[in-house]
Amino acid sequence: MTDDSKTTQVLETPTAGGSPVGVAVVEPPEAIGAGSRPAGNADAMSAAKESLEDYTLRFAPRSYRKWGAGVVATSALGGIAYLADFSIGANIGISYGTVNAIIGIVVAAVVIFATGFPLAYYAARYNIDLDLITRGSGFGYYGSVVSNVIFATFTFIFFALEGSIMAQGLELGLGIPQWLGYAASTLIVVPLVIYGMKALSKMQVWTTPLWLLLMVVPVGYLVISHPDSIGEFFAFTGKSGAEGTNLASVMLAAGVCLSLMAQIAEQIDYLRFMPPKTAENRGAWWRVVILAGPGWVIFGAIKQIVGMFIAVYLIARLDPAASAHANEPVHQFLGVYQEMMPAWLAMTLAVVLVVISQIKINVTNAYSGSLAWTNSFTRITKSYPGRMVFVVVNLVIALVLMEANMFEFLNTILGFYANCAMAWVVTVASDIAINKYLLKISPKVPEFRRGMLYAVNPVGFISMLASAIVSIAVFFGAFGPAVQPYSPIFAVGLALVLPPVLAVLTRGKYYLRRSDDGIDLPMFDADGNPSDAKLLCHVTGLEFERPDMVRSAQDGPDGEQQFISSLALSTDKSGELLLPAET
Repeated sequence: MTDDSKTTQVLETPTAGGSPVGVAVVEPPEAIGAGSRPAGNADAMSAAKESLEDYTLRFAPRSYRKWGAGVVATSALGGIAYLADFSIGANIGISYGTVNAIIGIVVAAVVIFATGFPLAYYAARYNIDLDLITRGSGFGYYGSVVSNVIFATFTFIFFALEGSIMAQGLELGLGIPQWLGYAASTLIVVPLVIYGMKALSKMQVWTTPLWLLLMVVPVGYLVISHPDSIGEFFAFTGKSGAEGTNLASVMLAAGVCLSLMAQIAEQIDYLRFMPPKTAENRGAWWRVVILAGPGWVIFGAIKQIVGMFIAVYLIARLDPAASAHANEPVHQFLGVYQEMMPAWLAMTLAVVLVVISQIKINVTNAYSGSLAWTNSFTRITKSYPGRMVFVVVNLVIALVLMEANMFEFLNTILGFYANCAMAWVVTVASDIAINKYLLKISPKVPEFRRGMLYAVNPVGFISMLASAIVSIAVFFGAFGPAVQPYSPIFAVGLALVLPPVLAVLTRGKYYLRRSDDGIDLPMFDADGNPSDAKLLCHVTGLEFERPDMVRSAQDGPDGEQQFISSLALSTDKSGELLLPAET
């Protein structure tokens, strides 16, 4: 800890609750051994200053987490305002029929909830994002880069999907060409994404009431005013025309829905800012973690079924030819609004709903995607170009997908991607639930700091690659058409079983490079929450909370111990600051 008489407050960032967050820098420079600072300090300083807004690359400290559990929940659930669920539900309903599609949705929801729960708990309890959780859950410091790429892919695929939906609404309502609508839907989110978590939380809270009103009222009206449409909905058999349940169709439908499994990573980007769990807030804390964590899929499943219901209504009651546009949310809600109000008002509200929904989810897609790319790039290159560079990268990729009309190939794209998402998320969930809690081979407390972890842990890394490769091969028919629909079973099954098998075979050898970080202070407080005790990073000259720090291998000018933040260590190109591996 630094002496208060030697510190000067240099930065005060107002939190959502209005309290200042102080970051101390030591004066004069010689007090922290400026002469012993390693080369490459500029990258560490740049990363430190920028990431103070959203803690891009690291643990979210208690001094920053001033939001109440309710605000975190509203912000997190605001991110699932996307309309893609309506398209997904409509697509699988039209393809496989109502009954098969609903069963597929339920199967996917159960898998997503079960695998998302341990991840959400770890994020909220230890205040780290899914990349940091993945590192210590069987992947290693560099091994989790692959999972980061999978998550970044999720963000630009769904950004492109939501942007396409917004462009459809702008074309229908305002006559704006789709190519221009794609560009507009991309650029509109940039100002909000620049400012990180504070701006996102405010935007989500302010827009949620209007979004709920525009979405819930028309669906309620449709069910109340046309009760017979419910029977028609369940009788709908889709393109096949076959009645009854078909297992292959159920699994194909589930496979598309399971592409949303990586959404838990976006929920976690909010949940990592949860307040400490105490005896006083225990009940509310758990409710938020469950509802805003894996509970997102409950709302997602409802939206998928509603999207299917509206699509079937448009096809069966209004115009059989409507199937050409029944999977487009703007046409879905416009069709219902027109039965409730004048055409001009119906069109206005449909466009407003589409725009609000697109902004609410795509600021999260752009924000989370930029974090994923930044994490990967910084870890590999030891340099920090700034998060906004990767905001632009993510948006450019999404724009290219939109211009390539990815909406026409939605089922195929999502079905393929689902195999990668399942392989990653289920592998991490398996390591937490089985290897950490049942077998007790994997360290229970997640480790994410460089120097404490091996570069690659075969337990998670091999499990994810094997399950992804096999399930993708099944998806593309490598084992014959009879097996092809069941790629989700292979992805989930292998990702669930392989981690404990490999953990036993390797005897947990590759989880920790070191078990001692060289700091005598306890990591957790009396309630089991990460400690808020602060230590000085001798590279950046900033104080960071205990869980973010390790002892530096470089002692001070008088032989005194020095400490370094995980952020600064991630940009250390020399490797001279890393403590040696334990033998």
